[in-house]
Amino acid sequence: MEAFEYASPTSKEDAVKLLANTWGETEVLAGGTDLLSLMKDGVSTPRRVVSLAAIKELKGIEFKPSSGLRLGAMATLRELLDSADVKKHYPAMITAAEGVRSQQIHSLGTVGGDLLQRPRCWYFRGGHGLLAQHEGKSLVPDGENQLHAILGNSGPAYFVNPSSFAPILIALGAKVRLHGPSGAREVSLDKFFLTPSGDSQREYDLRPNEILTDIMVPAPGGAKMAVYEVRQKEALDWPLAAAAVVLNLSGKSVKSARVVLGHVAPVPWPSPEAEAALAGKTVSDSVAEEAGKAAVAKATPLSKNAHKVQLARVAAKRAILAAAQGGA
Repeated sequence: MEAFEYASPTSKEDAVKLLANTWGETEVLAGGTDLLSLMKDGVSTPRRVVSLAAIKELKGIEFKPSSGLRLGAMATLRELLDSADVKKHYPAMITAAEGVRSQQIHSLGTVGGDLLQRPRCWYFRGGHGLLAQHEGKSLVPDGENQLHAILGNSGPAYFVNPSSFAPILIALGAKVRLHGPSGAREVSLDKFFLTPSGDSQREYDLRPNEILTDIMVPAPGGAKMAVYEVRQKEALDWPLAAAAVVLNLSGKSVKSARVVLGHVAPVPWPSPEAEAALAGKTVSDSVAEEAGKAAVAKATPLSKNAHKVQLARVAAKRAILAAAQGGA
């Protein structure tokens, strides 16, 4: 690990003043479960690390029936798992947190850090750059791409978004609040994640001199929700495919639906095709099956990851069934 300057401000205003205007010069430290590994591997070499640990206003979890849930960016996964309000009103978020099979990450990992973690692509982690290119050509399409994108993968990015919480938060209509030199701004989470076209870019609509302060989740209003993940092992591992579903029912019929796939594209992947397949119908095994097929109808697998199409289809189907049966 290269030498760096460490700063621990006590306010978001002071934190922003310590950040550079270009990516790579400074990095923000939340729980550290991702950044420290990137620095140890030489993938990230900032000259200054700005810790958010001492900024109290970035912590906490609050719920109000009228406005919904506020998650401080520095709220830990353990705090979320222990929150009675989250358990009662947003059970699918508990399912997403439980999918992170590490007590250490539960204790140190933050909700904001989960949204902002860098891709788990082995090319990127191995120092080949975000787009994994050599002499202007991507290494991924003809390389080891078993875990790479099956949607939104026309290039130049082939990695998958690694967030555990982004799919369900997008399905719930969440927004993120950011703070920079010009003050605060809010971005709908479904617009927050971006597909970069160059190695100097990041995978989200966050500027180098901004920090994520809060995640705002609307009140669920009786919606049914579920998350289903398919992973290779029960120990700490990132899913091969995941789906988050939020259903608003009128009687037994689907009044509206949100279906968001995870770990299958460079961004969390909303599926209007699956949502249309559910609209106005009573959820049954066959309806969920058709919606699952619709969710991956536009998938274009690479040379070695066609199996992910089946996994994503199954994840969508089972999340739809779980949501219709009361949520999980």
